[in-house]
Amino acid sequence: MLPVTSSAELAAACARLAAHPYVTVDTEFLRETTYYSKLCLIQMASPEEAILVDPLAPGLDLAPFFALMTNPAVVKVFHSARQDVEIIWFMGHVIPTPLFDTQVAAMVCGYGDSVSYEQLVSDLARARIDKTSRFTDWSRRPLTEQQVNYALGDVTHLRAVYEALRAQLAASGREDWLADEMAVLTSPATYDTNPDDAWLKLGGRLRKTRDALVLRDLAAWREREARSRDVPRSRILKDDALIDIAVNAPRTAEALGQLRSTPNGFERSRAGGEIIAVIKGALDKDPRSITLPSKERGRSSNGALMDLLKVLLKAVSENEKVAPKLIATTDDLEAIAADDNADAQALKGWRRSIFGERALALKHGRIGVVVDKGKVSFVDLPEKKAG
Repeated sequence: MLPVTSSAELAAACARLAAHPYVTVDTEFLRETTYYSKLCLIQMASPEEAILVDPLAPGLDLAPFFALMTNPAVVKVFHSARQDVEIIWFMGHVIPTPLFDTQVAAMVCGYGDSVSYEQLVSDLARARIDKTSRFTDWSRRPLTEQQVNYALGDVTHLRAVYEALRAQLAASGREDWLADEMAVLTSPATYDTNPDDAWLKLGGRLRKTRDALVLRDLAAWREREARSRDVPRSRILKDDALIDIAVNAPRTAEALGQLRSTPNGFERSRAGGEIIAVIKGALDKDPRSITLPSKERGRSSNGALMDLLKVLLKAVSENEKVAPKLIATTDDLEAIAADDNADAQALKGWRRSIFGERALALKHGRIGVVVDKGKVSFVDLPEKKAG
């Protein structure tokens, strides 16, 4: 099969796909040498046909594709949708809606935290995926027959996976559980990251407020620089170099050049001069404007209570056949241990009904742990008498 390369072909294909209640979607992209992912191939399938679209084709207008992605009458089905949606958002400034992510749906249906697409295809579509083309260069043309077959398989098998999971959700009455997760994936805020928050992925290594202030501004500078040049962050400065500069806070080009983590001559570059300016500006800021992320977060909580909450989470997950990660994160457990009214997802909506209320009851001694023939369960305890 040859990919669609003309705007007229794409418009006709999207019109055909829009006549169906759902379309499965996948993308192939490269990101090794750029900040933004380079879209190399789009795969789509309806219950009746499958097509490939070549977004690298000269003059191809992707407007019909973006229109299909926002057609309210067609469900867009992805597996592990986040990166695909991010690419569509940045290229077309649209979010695929309505959205169905089979990875999340599988978690709701009890397939565990990390079930692979290959396993779902094997279990639900009774098919096998040839993974040999997964890491090929999708920007090269023409595509090989092996690449075409692999790319098509990603959306043709996804049809059976989707239909099976949709039926399971309907049978269990858990469609609303999935809707909560899709609301996050379809929010532009999920993909519009703030450069001023980039340091949070690195800040746990620092113990001093001054170092964190410098790192915050350096990481924001690197983020903006990488975006403007469309290169990976590491092409600007590696993480270790960024932290080294933040800790040493050199105020002169000479001092910057003496750091072993920076390339030779870096201090004489435009970037070197900008970094010195960023450091000086950061050191003039009020230390109270930043809060250190603690590596020790959670250790101040009652360790025994945390252990019990983890046991409860595992038991609820097994009983309800829902992936533990979907019910509550470690941060949720720490928040519940510290505060009954914490702003934790596990204390909201369906999560509260199956887990949050029990977690609070366990915390306050209203239920206890029972092990019977190796199976953990929880029982109500008698109310404590006053005095």
